[in-house]
Amino acid sequence: MIVLKFGGTSVGTVENMRKVADIVRNTCGMRIVVLSAMSGVTNSLQRIIDLIELDKMNDAKIEIENLNKKYQHTVYDLFGSGNRFKEASLRISYFNNVLLSFSDKDYSDQLVREILAQGELVSTYLFQILLEENQENSKLVSALDFMRIDSSGEPVLDHIGDNLLAILQNNNVDVFITQGFICRNSNSDIDNLKRGGSDYTASLIGAALAVDEIQIWTDIDGMHNNDPRFVENTFSIEEISFDEAAELAYFGAKILHPQSIIPAKEKNIPVLVKNTFNPESPGTLIHDKAKVKKIRAIAAKDSITAIKIKSYRMLMAYGFLMKIFEVFEKNETAIDMITTSEVAVSLTIDNTEKLDRIIDELQSFGNIEVETDLSIICIAGDLAQNKKGVTSAIFNCIDQIPIRMISYGGSNYNLSFLVKTADKISVLNLLNDGLFSDLKKAESKKELV
Repeated sequence: MIVLKFGGTSVGTVENMRKVADIVRNTCGMRIVVLSAMSGVTNSLQRIIDLIELDKMNDAKIEIENLNKKYQHTVYDLFGSGNRFKEASLRISYFNNVLLSFSDKDYSDQLVREILAQGELVSTYLFQILLEENQENSKLVSALDFMRIDSSGEPVLDHIGDNLLAILQNNNVDVFITQGFICRNSNSDIDNLKRGGSDYTASLIGAALAVDEIQIWTDIDGMHNNDPRFVENTFSIEEISFDEAAELAYFGAKILHPQSIIPAKEKNIPVLVKNTFNPESPGTLIHDKAKVKKIRAIAAKDSITAIKIKSYRMLMAYGFLMKIFEVFEKNETAIDMITTSEVAVSLTIDNTEKLDRIIDELQSFGNIEVETDLSIICIAGDLAQNKKGVTSAIFNCIDQIPIRMISYGGSNYNLSFLVKTADKISVLNLLNDGLFSDLKKAESKKELV
């Protein structure tokens, strides 16, 4: 059994939907296909939400009608004017009426979640009709019937596995279609796995059913050694370990949702990252037996804020760090990096929603300095501290770039440092040139491979 997940770009147009249908048809065995909303739809739904919150109901209805026109054009392009068109068009009208009914309700968090769920419900419905037209033995299964999170927002894997397995056993089909992102919470209300959670859905399904492989289909040839948006001459990585991939995903690599591979890693299920628009490319295989390389890839994470707490009360004191961490725990704000000295602590966050409150509470500990517009650069690979020459190879590349913080030693698979965002692109290119541009030379010296 294989789980195949396709993102919004992969199902964003009629032509792309047909590419996805071809990929599904050419994949052997039982398949569970997880789809995101069509590209741009979640943004449209968010605009509708924003207008409802502002009590601009007429504007919200105009936005809903614009989305309905997009869907109706898609239906016509997919099915022409036959019976499938009539069936799909009626269903799209139903979804449109659902959205219009939401526009007459009072704004609430629950309303937001229900509106956001509509994107995946529509894309999966249209794709299922397309497979039926292609005479595929397939069935649409609602994620709301099996995907559940607890009161802390964590997935309930036993519930997911038991309910999904029962659905599979009661239906003799080759292909099951379901939604990414959406789920039910502990109150059985519609909820979600947060934005980008379709990858997470695929991994949770794969782990719950102990499948043979999880495939993440996107618009790039697997994971790259650097960010191709900012760096020329990047290349796709043939294989990578779970630990390395997790570091890259968390520290900025956009190809995977940061949480997505955790369930797969725990169940030791290989994850294959492929390109919907170039299916012949081998992509990147994420597994626990990846060949060791000292430096595997580079990623960058933007919108970082650094906070420095300086206090001579730290000197020879115990419990000081715990009290600082309690401030961030209380304000539900995760810390990315941290460095300490005898009299100061520097740390970074990427969520500044509660920054003012955090700063107010930290004032009692000492002098507080805040710096914004920063980026974390992550180097992933086999970076255990007993490896020689790795750190010098990295920092020699960027000896003219000011570095704000360095984090090394907390993980054997990651070295991270903090720079001004204005320097990010320069840093990525300097590292690419210095670490990857001459692989044969690197191999001969045995410095990096």
